[in-house]
Amino acid sequence: MNGLRTMTRSGVQAGVLGHPVSHSLSPVLHRAAYEHLGLDWNYQKYDVAPDGLEDFMSRLDETWVGVSVTMPHKTSIVAHLDFVESLAKLVGVVNTVAIYKAGAHLQRVGVNTDVYGIKAALGEAGVSQVHAAAVVGGGATATSAVAALGELGCTHPLVVVRNKSRAGGLMRACAKMGVEPRFVSFDSAATEVAYADVVISTVPAEVTVELGAQLPAHVSGVLLDAVYDPLRTPLMDQWELRGGVAVSGTRMLLHQAAEQVRLWTGVSAPVKEMERALVANISQQKH
Repeated sequence: MNGLRTMTRSGVQAGVLGHPVSHSLSPVLHRAAYEHLGLDWNYQKYDVAPDGLEDFMSRLDETWVGVSVTMPHKTSIVAHLDFVESLAKLVGVVNTVAIYKAGAHLQRVGVNTDVYGIKAALGEAGVSQVHAAAVVGGGATATSAVAALGELGCTHPLVVVRNKSRAGGLMRACAKMGVEPRFVSFDSAATEVAYADVVISTVPAEVTVELGAQLPAHVSGVLLDAVYDPLRTPLMDQWELRGGVAVSGTRMLLHQAAEQVRLWTGVSAPVKEMERALVANISQQKH
């Protein structure tokens, strides 16, 4: 890896790739990290539609150190990489591309830091082992959530989906990981979700409004809502109202970004400075 050798270079490029991507807070986190590390690096948002992904990836040259990847590219980007690290290959989800110089050639390496981010966010809430868990959603982030829960000891999670046929990637990943999910629909999920040690929601906030309203009077587990736009979701409000602990998706965002910074620079990320910048940005948006 050439991270340490790129540290003193100016004009280095990185960014977040998605469609849409205007809501992303990744630039806030990454720019704060590079400023603290004294790096003259440029981190931007790149709104790239699915049909433009191949062209975008082909234009990444030696001035680039990496790309943060968000929806809808977390699975399709695999086809445009030279190598995919073991966890990302197992999960089938890439949220980070690290670009390294290998002789005369560039290597575009796919990595999954979402699993790390999820575990770190849950760890802040005191979760070190999970017995009963539920994941809301069946897409790329849900697949990373199932992987994180598997590493924490839960190999039989409940998965709440509207349409099981659209969760093919998650099912394939589970088969590779030895995880056996049980699928339920939103209509019958509220009571079962309430008894979970950990719940991870990966769907848009409006999708879980009814689920939150149908929760029983008391819950005791930890909810991580991976959504951070809005910062407070109706499901988080309902969960806390019933006695549970709700963790914002900004915690997962912070920690997965910190791991990206470490991969690209070769040094530990300044997590406190990144967190400070994130809190300041959120505060500013409220006023």
